[in-house]
Formats: sequence, C-alpha cells, structure tokens
Amino acid sequence: MLRASDSRCTTLIDAMPAAFVPGSFDPFHNGHLAVVRAASEAFASVVVSVGHNRAKPSGMFTVEERLQMIEESIVGMENVQVTAFEGLATDAAREAGADLLVKGVRTGTDLDSEMVQANTNLETGGVRTMFVPGVGTAALVASRYLREIGGRGGDISSLVPDPVWRAMQRKTGAQGQ
Repeated sequence: MLRASDSRCTTLIDAMPAAFVPGSFDPFHNGHLAVVRAASEAFASVVVSVGHNRAKPSGMFTVEERLQMIEESIVGMENVQVTAFEGLATDAAREAGADLLVKGVRTGTDLDSEMVQANTNLETGGVRTMFVPGVGTAALVASRYLREIGGRGGDISSLVPDPVWRAMQRKTGAQGQ
C-alpha cells in the first residue's frame, strides 16, 4: 500500500490538498481516531480542529482538555496538528491552509445530513468535503452516548483511546475492566 509518507509519493503529495478534520470531539473516540488516521495516510498535512461555539454549553470536557486528549491520542502521526476554532469550519479550514474538509460517516442517516452540510460548505465557503466511512468496531460510536455512559461511571474504555479513558476516569471516577 502506498501511503502519503512514502518517499515515492513526493510528486503526488505535493499535489494533494491539506485536510481539515473539524468536530466538537467531546469526547474524542475511536471512530474519530480512525478518521484522523485515514486522513493522515492520505494527505501530506492534516489539521484536526476542535470547534467551539460560545453560545452552546461547553460539554463534558473543556476545549483545552479535548485538545490535550487528541494530541495524546495521535502520537506518531507526524503530519497531524491539533488546533481549535470558533466560527465557520470553512473559514477555519482556509485559515489553516486546508483545501478540503474530512468528515466521518457512520450510517446513511449521517451521510444524508453530511451531504447537505457539504453542499452548503461548498456553495457558501468554497471548501469541498471528503467522507470517510466508519468501519469495524469504531464505526458506530457517538460522543453523546459516551458522555452519558462514561459520565455515570460506565466503562467506555473499549470505545475511546487510552488518554481519553484516563481523562474520563479522572473527571467522573469511572472504573475500567
């Protein structure tokens, strides 16, 4: 398999756009990690960015905590950087030098919603979207359920990277298997 990091790809890599992976990531889970890993293998440069809307509740983890958990979860992905943004994802993508949004989709319902958003992002912000399908054990994971289960002390360790599980344990007192 030819990967973006392969020296034989230098001409192709130079032509590949930078990818921007936006999300709330509250918490960052194995499905998110799979999308970031796929983007990392396909693109020379990837920016994972935590979106924050001051008008909405902050969620379980602060933006700073989410950034730290993601950074600890992507160790070894040298072409990935982690940032935060407020406002429109298309504006943040352009500011980061990215030409393309990368979004994960779990089901047809996700795809229906994401297609509308992708069209809107292209028409209003001029940024295209690429979808990465969820596969395997990471395919059907949703942050809102992880917050609910983990927040009540349930074991979500098989669904999140180790740094996220440790942060969840510190925050909630959850116990693992």
